[in-house]
Amino acid sequence: MRVAVIRHHEEDSAGFLAEAFEARGATLSVHLFPKPDPLPPLDGLDHVIVLGAINSVYDDGPHREWIDAELGWLRAADAAGVPVLGVCFGAQALAAAFGGRVEAAEHKEIGWTMVDTVDPGLIPAGPWLEFHGDRSLPPPHARILARNKVGVQAFALGRHLAVQFHPEVDGAQLGLWLDAGGRTEAIKEGHDPDALLAETFAQEAASRERADTLVAAAVLIADAERAETGRAGQTRPTG
Repeated sequence: MRVAVIRHHEEDSAGFLAEAFEARGATLSVHLFPKPDPLPPLDGLDHVIVLGAINSVYDDGPHREWIDAELGWLRAADAAGVPVLGVCFGAQALAAAFGGRVEAAEHKEIGWTMVDTVDPGLIPAGPWLEFHGDRSLPPPHARILARNKVGVQAFALGRHLAVQFHPEVDGAQLGLWLDAGGRTEAIKEGHDPDALLAETFAQEAASRERADTLVAAAVLIADAERAETGRAGQTRPTG
């Protein structure tokens, strides 16, 4: 299995998600987009992970070009039958690429939280680490898998799985986020960043297990769609 990881910042890593894919025999390639790396060719890929970003999917200005390029690449991945696991910005990009919308949430969601899940075997109730200010409004054909008071927390779009929370993050990665500006953001939203970091370290063993369950769900959703399109004799577009 060949898996491409798309990250948008030096501080980002696929973390526990990478471990879970590697435990299933996957070989990962990591691409820092938009600079210095281009988006990789889709030929030969079996899965894609798209991580978060400080940008919003609806941003204008200098970021618009690379965001549009990434949305187009996600549509090309779908057309090629390559499933995507989208995380935070990656989830929002999936929604936007296939007919949904992204908007600012009523308030930023930072910290460890539980979600209301349709199927705990696919999407555990948590707790999950949240660190975002936008929310997805998935297209009508999406299958909502989890939500909370802030908005949709997980959904499936054909072969793709999207989650608003961060299953990949360990204490070390959150520490990098806090050092890169997240500490100020957390304090502004009324959170103690040191307590948040301590909780993230304490959650690591359980987070690893939850991430493994999530990757199993991503593979299951992709395999189910692959079987369905095989019966139909063609690749069904998601949009």
